[in-house]
Amino acid sequence: MSELLHRYAHARAGDKGDRLSLAVFVYQASHYSWLIDQLSEANVAALFEHRGVSQVTRYLLPHLNGVNLVLDDALQGGVNGALNLDGHGKTLSALLLSMQVTSPPA
Repeated sequence: MSELLHRYAHARAGDKGDRLSLAVFVYQASHYSWLIDQLSEANVAALFEHRGVSQVTRYLLPHLNGVNLVLDDALQGGVNGALNLDGHGKTLSALLLSMQVTSPPA
């Protein structure tokens, strides 16, 4: 069954220059392995393809039940240099949390 990621996790975001950092943490520790499967570098890159992301690097945070994702070239030139409105990390963390995922095992 397909659901939205925000049902199972929350996110924090940061941006610097043209690099976006998204940290995602599951609500239940038992869903951590599932989160790793859902948030592969390829899946995240596909979700942000329209933003021109050139690379996604994933860092596992097992003691925090989370994942930190670093997306290069995600901010269209950087927060201060982009012509778009509100392309900050906080907005893009909402995009990540709207990602379609499979339901975790019961």
